[in-house]
Amino acid sequence: MYSQADKMKSAYGICYLVATPIGNLEDMSFRAVRILAEADLIAAEDTRHTKKLLNHYDIGARLISYHQHNEIDRSNQLVEMLKEGQTIAIVSDAGTPGISDPGAIMARRCHEEGINITVIPGACAAIGALVVSGMSTDKFSFCGFLPSNKKSRKKALEEIGKLKLTVILYEAPHRLIKTLKELEDSLGDREITLVKELTKLHETIWKGSISRAIIHYEENLPKGEFVLLIEGSSQEEKGFWDTMTLEEHMEHYLEEGISKKEAVKLIAKDRGIPKREVYDRFMT
Repeated sequence: MYSQADKMKSAYGICYLVATPIGNLEDMSFRAVRILAEADLIAAEDTRHTKKLLNHYDIGARLISYHQHNEIDRSNQLVEMLKEGQTIAIVSDAGTPGISDPGAIMARRCHEEGINITVIPGACAAIGALVVSGMSTDKFSFCGFLPSNKKSRKKALEEIGKLKLTVILYEAPHRLIKTLKELEDSLGDREITLVKELTKLHETIWKGSISRAIIHYEENLPKGEFVLLIEGSSQEEKGFWDTMTLEEHMEHYLEEGISKKEAVKLIAKDRGIPKREVYDRFMT
């Protein structure tokens, strides 16, 4: 463990993890601008993107690439530069380094080597979306992007389904509908919030059930990067179906004139279980 005073005594340089705006340049802090201007080197996820930010603040610092494809090798290189006494700032394209962006490996390497590292806090899309969502903020889990591997993705969805707290995901527009359908199959028809273009001119906050979201975005082509927030599991809550078997639960809805297909969705939502589980029971 070391203090700020210890850092000032070290012959090594300091590594700064600098948060940058997620859309609105006015969210850049005075301290962040100063640190970037004073740094010997700025390691950026996309040097072209960061160059635009630096030009806006008239900062002429040296840039080097630092992204997911070179993060390990580049971190080793940056460690050696820090040992020589250089000051290095790490930035991602938007938001806070290390949160679904490069940065965590560098932080670990600095601790391993006894190198001073600190954060210049600022914007984070996940936290920004959470506080405007109106969903529970007492406990939450940030899961970033779901795995692309089919097996890993299925496991992640199963784990998310068990959490009794708000879950935060990131998703790209071209995968949004597919992800929503997988969530409905795995988690049931839970309440969600979708936030996009946060802090930008066309900022949008959409709230409703997963099934409604699927309909909405099938009719309105998704654009922009999304933060997806999902309500936690509430399986502990009791309902009229609590003492019913699945068959009795189904019979209850059929007697109300509801189609079997729609009843499958309602049963999954009632019980907080995957729609696929109910579908396989009654529709195959």
